[in-house]
Amino acid sequence: VQLQASGGGLVQPGGSLRLSCVASGRSLSSYAMGWFRQAPGKEREFVASISRIGSSTVYSDSVKDRFTISRDNAKNTVALQMNSLKSEDTAVYYCAAASAVGLWFKYRNDYEFWGQGTQVTVSS
Repeated sequence: VQLQASGGGLVQPGGSLRLSCVASGRSLSSYAMGWFRQAPGKEREFVASISRIGSSTVYSDSVKDRFTISRDNAKNTVALQMNSLKSEDTAVYYCAAASAVGLWFKYRNDYEFWGQGTQVTVSS
């Protein structure tokens, strides 16, 4: 499966952005999906994950209650709604797909397929 992330940009602190990840080549319903991010000079870190039918989600503590992951399998897309953005949310955001058995996954090694990343910059 090929993944294409989009929706990044420059936003002021306290603002919102919605990232999208479109899949091609195979139905997204075969995969648990996740979003990760990588800030300059830092390791890629987990942000959120969603189960195959969207019934279960999990978030990192740093984004919980501000970000929402969702999916539309009919459209082969996964989204990340980001609200109340902070400067520390600045990073390249990646979507990823995992085929292993399980509802959702927090670790990079659980994911086989990755999108190319989209830059999110939170600055005044």
